[in-house]
Amino acid sequence: MTQTNRRFLLAKRPVGAVTREDFTYEQAPAATPGEGQIQVKNLYLSLDPAMRGWMNEGKSYIPPVGLGQVMRALGVGEVVASNHPGFAPGDHVSGALGVQDYFTGEPQGLHKIDPSLAPLPRYLSALGMTGMTAYFALLDVGQPQAGETVVISGAAGAVGSIAGQIAKIKGCRVVGIAGGKDKCQYLTDELGFDGVIDYKAEDVHAGLKRECPKGVDVYFDNVGGDILDAVLSRLNFKARVVICGAISQYNNKEAVKGPANYLSLLVNRARMEGFVVMDHAKEYGKAAQEIAGWMASGKVKSKEDVVDGLETFPETLLKLFSGENFGKLVLKV
Repeated sequence: MTQTNRRFLLAKRPVGAVTREDFTYEQAPAATPGEGQIQVKNLYLSLDPAMRGWMNEGKSYIPPVGLGQVMRALGVGEVVASNHPGFAPGDHVSGALGVQDYFTGEPQGLHKIDPSLAPLPRYLSALGMTGMTAYFALLDVGQPQAGETVVISGAAGAVGSIAGQIAKIKGCRVVGIAGGKDKCQYLTDELGFDGVIDYKAEDVHAGLKRECPKGVDVYFDNVGGDILDAVLSRLNFKARVVICGAISQYNNKEAVKGPANYLSLLVNRARMEGFVVMDHAKEYGKAAQEIAGWMASGKVKSKEDVVDGLETFPETLLKLFSGENFGKLVLKV
């Protein structure tokens, strides 16, 4: 029996915030897998700030989603049909599955996961691309040393929360910037951050002066904009700034706001470096193994914000940009 495949196609390039009108929602019969192909029933989809950038036309680290194509999304699902020797019905996989009920095609880039070892949404957070991003961006680019001060923006988000916990494991003083009392309290009470700055309730410059009296050695930036500028003014000699994301700028209708305080890099002989997780694909296995060990020992905790219903995709995606999500935003198909 042919299954119905609900899916969201990119209808036009968004201007500013994404709306439902930027997509075409359709229901069509799921394709039949051909030779060397598999069919995956999607169970959970990862909603990430990077998705906004994938909708834009222009040069980037990955080609944009084409108009009329299924919206790109990472996900986890179960193989329901296979014409490929490496996969069998019943296998669970993770990879780029798209915003749809069923992925049908060659399993390029898909890898098997074990649902008995962790809840499936966790393979989209700490044990997935989120965890890989936090791990490699902090350790390879930030290079934190014991005793240093690490500041993380978007600290209660999917990447920031994991990065902060890894920094604590490495013996650093960790200060998180987040929005709202509940998120800030979560960072200190649950994740063990040493200090927090609530950008919604206080001046970030004043908060940095209070929480980082000796300056900032590593800044893990997820937001860009004014907060990036504020932290640049507090850098120490030979500080490292990791540009992991800039969610405050993704919906701009005008040009992206660049850092005004960049001369702090010169004065302090500091370094600012961009990061793309795909550059480290060959090392994912090593990172996942180490993160899993930290989770088993209670040193790293992961929080998932699961929203039910594929049909809610456009509105649920917007939670990322309003700060409504608490933890890794996941869509249950």
